[in-house]
Amino acid sequence: MHRRHLLGLLESYLARYPEEQSRVERVRRFVETHVDCFERTCRDGHVTGSAWILSPDHRHVLLAHHKKLGRWLQPGGHADGDADPLRVALREAREESGLTELAVPSEEPLDVDVHPIPASGDEPAHLHYDVRYLLVAAPRQELRPSEESTALQWFERRRLTTILTEKSLLRMERKTRAVLAAQR
Repeated sequence: MHRRHLLGLLESYLARYPEEQSRVERVRRFVETHVDCFERTCRDGHVTGSAWILSPDHRHVLLAHHKKLGRWLQPGGHADGDADPLRVALREAREESGLTELAVPSEEPLDVDVHPIPASGDEPAHLHYDVRYLLVAAPRQELRPSEESTALQWFERRRLTTILTEKSLLRMERKTRAVLAAQR
């Protein structure tokens, strides 16, 4: 079953973050009941992968100003049939930032989120079941925004709570602090 890998990741994630049971169960139920969960043609929603990218010194995080949504968000996007959310997150991070060298501190997801995407053109409103990973950029790489964003910018992590209001982004930052502290 092509969904088995993701279901295993969700089980492992839930063991690390039991307080997130309702959100993880929501993703698990969606994946189990939608054989096409990795395809953007799945009308109820689809699995996406995204990346919380740190600068080489870990003091900044890279955010893209999303053209359609008009907000600063982490790079990420549609699985388009790929059942490995880490591979999706890496592909999307490279495509949306121009960064080619990205380290993966852990193959376990940093965060799992479900968020609504508003209707746009022929595309109806739907949900993204987002599996998020922590990545670290190698030094001396040039940023190149994709057509999906109006800008890319490194934000100082210690100031994020004064800049961002989106709870899921702040949650990723809190988890990143904990992950980095545990690595010391």
